[in-house]
Amino acid sequence: MLATVDLRGDRSDASARLPRADAETVDAARAAVRDILDRVKRDGDAAVAVLTRDHDGWEGGALDIGLDEAKAALDGLDPALRGALERAAEQIRWFHEQARPRDWTAERGGAVVGVRHRPLRRVGVYVPGGRAAYPSTVLMTVVPARVAGVDEVVVCTPPGADGQVNRAILAAAALAGADRILRIGGAQAVAAMAYGTETVPRCDKVVGPGNVYVAEAKRMVAGEGVCGIDALAGVTEVAIIADDTADPRLVATDLVAQAEHDPLAACLLITDSADLAEAVGAALQREVADTRHRERVEQALRGQSAVVLVDDVDHAVEVADTFAAEHLEIQTRDAATVAARVRCAGAVFVGPFSPVSLGDYAAGPNHTLPTGGTARFTGGLRTDDFFVPVNWVHYNRDALADLAGVVRAIGTAENLPAHVRAVQARLED
Repeated sequence: MLATVDLRGDRSDASARLPRADAETVDAARAAVRDILDRVKRDGDAAVAVLTRDHDGWEGGALDIGLDEAKAALDGLDPALRGALERAAEQIRWFHEQARPRDWTAERGGAVVGVRHRPLRRVGVYVPGGRAAYPSTVLMTVVPARVAGVDEVVVCTPPGADGQVNRAILAAAALAGADRILRIGGAQAVAAMAYGTETVPRCDKVVGPGNVYVAEAKRMVAGEGVCGIDALAGVTEVAIIADDTADPRLVATDLVAQAEHDPLAACLLITDSADLAEAVGAALQREVADTRHRERVEQALRGQSAVVLVDDVDHAVEVADTFAAEHLEIQTRDAATVAARVRCAGAVFVGPFSPVSLGDYAAGPNHTLPTGGTARFTGGLRTDDFFVPVNWVHYNRDALADLAGVVRAIGTAENLPAHVRAVQARLED
């Protein structure tokens, strides 16, 4: 079911041999998204209505969902699910409170400098709702924004053909404290929050995961400088570093769990044990046969997924860093030590009792994570994504005089005499 990439004896850059989503799929999405962004920017709500009809089958109506409806959804939620959402929200809130960025002030030679963190005024949150509904994403995005003190949180999520939004998503939005909820999905939702329309307020930042179209829309609006984004959280992926101590059944269940998200999901097993790889293959046959979403799981596992054979665990870490997975599991001897050597991953799950699905719902760290190799240079959604760090400088005359020579020398070298003059004028009698 899984292809094999044999890197044993080859410690060169493996990036070209590791599977990723088909580049043609991404290119096709890019062209379609450009058209969507241009239409929403030009025509606002009218474009959103047409795109919603074409992509979600809803003929249109009020985009806004009242907070009263969300509160009613929360009140009518199955008690067990409500209790689970409340417990998860508590854990997520606790984690993001620990991660609040620190303001600081320091004095040196009469100069006082520092950084103050100011919460964003308005944040747009995208919550997927295509193949599955994700109330967990509401918690993972809205709760950290509230911890940061964002003034207004706007949630967009796609409607069904009847115009209704999943009740669990509405309930989670009420529980987490969203200010606005709108029935808009896909790239058009990102466009509406980035540019603003007659109904959707323009947001300073757009966060949240989505499919390849959502990820491309976020990439484009950020590239235009229209608004900020958290990261390119697109089609999901997992890599599992495992040695001969790993339980093949657990490895198989985790590969299937990730594959059920999307036919384009990428799932890697990186191992130095051919025997484990064979055992995982047999376990996959059993797990896939029994899973509800068998068709999409098989597409993902036969598509951009593989067993990667390596020389040893050190080699496995090198390969994992090259792949820079959204989720990285470590199922090896002394897993904590191995995990400490990892440089590039959206989130690392250590040991046999830390599956990715725990992080998806309730562990605490965010499940909105970088994909497509972007974990090489960025991390997952975190509390400081909802702040702007403001540097500040307060010098007295003596402190300015102390650095005047530095300004004069560098300003002269850069042929910017007015910069030098701005300092000298303050030091004249």
